[in-house]
Amino acid sequence: MAETMIFPTKEIARPTQGHWTYDDYLKLPDDGRRYEIIEGVLYVTNAPGLDHQFTVFETARQMGNFVLEHKLGYVITAPFEVHLAELSRPVQPDILFIRAERWPKPGAKFFTSAPDLIIEVLSESTGRTDQSVKFTAYEQAGVPEYWIANPKTRSAQVFTLSGQEYALINQFIGEEIIQSHIFPGLQIITNTLFNQ
Repeated sequence: MAETMIFPTKEIARPTQGHWTYDDYLKLPDDGRRYEIIEGVLYVTNAPGLDHQFTVFETARQMGNFVLEHKLGYVITAPFEVHLAELSRPVQPDILFIRAERWPKPGAKFFTSAPDLIIEVLSESTGRTDQSVKFTAYEQAGVPEYWIANPKTRSAQVFTLSGQEYALINQFIGEEIIQSHIFPGLQIITNTLFNQ
């Protein structure tokens, strides 16, 4: 049975958790929140804070410069829909990289497949989801590399797909250079990703 969700401008029928579909998502209001559906469960996130956004921008900027210089593909940030699977769409990673040969055509509203790399930046409201729910969703979808950046601990964990499971490459802190299997030669000093 559907529940009722009340928004400032209208009422919509809300499916029970575990039964959300992309059609249900399309009926949600455009209210500045980030809505994601993972395994049929709706996740709602409010606008992030300064430290989160600083890390998103700085990571995307540095990675984007490397990708552009080497003509590898494209780096973009949320909001942008990624459709990982029938019951996990859309997800909206903080940052994603797609190789040039897989880049969607102009005008695309979403990307249907696993991006080549995803980065999530932790915040108090998203930590559990990023480290558990999204970790599993990205792993199952076959995202080759997943980074979790943590502004609170000023660290970055990098996971690479080994078989069908993520293996931790390392947790990087301070002046350490983040290592990536997707981007050999990338030179990002961990501390530069976090608000001073």
